[in-house]
Amino acid sequence: MKKPRVCIFSSCLVDLLFPNVGKSMVEVLERLGCDTFLPEKQVCCGQPTYNSGYAKGSMKTFKNEIDALLSIDADYIVGPTGSCVFMVKEYEDILKDDPVYGPRAKEVADKIYEFSQFIYRVLGIIDCGAELDATVTVHRSCHMTRLLGERTAPFVLLDHVKGLKRVPLHNVQLCCGFGGTFSAKQPELSTAMVEDKVKNIKDTKAEILIGMETSCLMNIAGYMNRHGDKIKVMHIAEVLNHNVDPKRIKYIKDTDEPIVPAEAEGVF
Repeated sequence: MKKPRVCIFSSCLVDLLFPNVGKSMVEVLERLGCDTFLPEKQVCCGQPTYNSGYAKGSMKTFKNEIDALLSIDADYIVGPTGSCVFMVKEYEDILKDDPVYGPRAKEVADKIYEFSQFIYRVLGIIDCGAELDATVTVHRSCHMTRLLGERTAPFVLLDHVKGLKRVPLHNVQLCCGFGGTFSAKQPELSTAMVEDKVKNIKDTKAEILIGMETSCLMNIAGYMNRHGDKIKVMHIAEVLNHNVDPKRIKYIKDTDEPIVPAEAEGVF
């Protein structure tokens, strides 16, 4: 059987601040049978400038990212953050009237997935064989759930991690206050939002906070560090790469568990 060829969309924050997240993502994907490739030309997806109103000025960045991601002859493109993945998906609409980059943007949009979404919905895996003996709570990100439309894949995968006990987070649907440039433009409001988020995290008594967005984790961890809170922060890729027993990797097709819709009722 041919191995899926996966182009790694690393994202700026992973490249600069969270290299272990990228390393963990690659190790998990390769353990699950994928061949991975990292295009060197990628820099930024252009989300910060585009969301700040610099649409025209972002076009060069968009086109560079498209060229980088398509420089690899890959079946799929996989990234560790839902917000960046959704920005790349938006290229299709933004560049629809461009005779050259319109079709290329659509090709990228059709191939790209967030990391946990790819494992669950494309590879069809529910158990990555990981083990983490800890009580955790999970912050779900705004972009991933509301824009990318994925509410369930990460929770299914986490609930199959051996030894992991997940405690629900009160007001899980609320933003952590980062919002990219929002935190710089509205620092007082942003701080109030992350303060509420951290209070709810602490109320769970969890040892570890898990998230799917490095930007959210950076914001929340930064606040907790400044206030002396000792809750560990982990990206889902690090969790799924922790104490792995490959013998326990399990596919949905080999179980009686149904695939849960991305926006199913009653799911986080």
